[in-house]
Amino acid sequence: MPSPLRRAAVRLVAPKYLVGAVALIRDTESDRLLLLRQPSKKGWSLPAGLLKRHEAPHVGAARELFEETGVRVAPEALTPGTPNAIIHTVGVVDTVWFGMVNASDTELHIDGGEIVAADWFSLSDLPRLTSNTTHLLKHYDLTQWPGHP
Repeated sequence: MPSPLRRAAVRLVAPKYLVGAVALIRDTESDRLLLLRQPSKKGWSLPAGLLKRHEAPHVGAARELFEETGVRVAPEALTPGTPNAIIHTVGVVDTVWFGMVNASDTELHIDGGEIVAADWFSLSDLPRLTSNTTHLLKHYDLTQWPGHP
């Protein structure tokens, strides 16, 4: 089969995924985790979004974190999760990044459109989470936070 036809056939049958970046941001002074409420979701979720074309995943995670919460973390300060990618059943692959900020020194800014609330929650007292957030958090032992002393 000629090469252009082979490529076209592969594109038709190969699974397609959207690739996103998720930031798990923890308070440096406690076990609290930063969570968001979106108007279209039933539950709290993590700062996340789709990567832009040719955007490095850790850069995308830092960008989404800032756009959704006003929290600025340098992309190089984010630690990749292990495993670094979680595949959801809806055709989305999330790359996962861990970071820490001092919540008492960090003011949260939300736009009120895409995000309607942002807050810090203790890992022992999490609110109702979206199914994707619950699925993602089950993959990680959050008591062993990367970079935590």
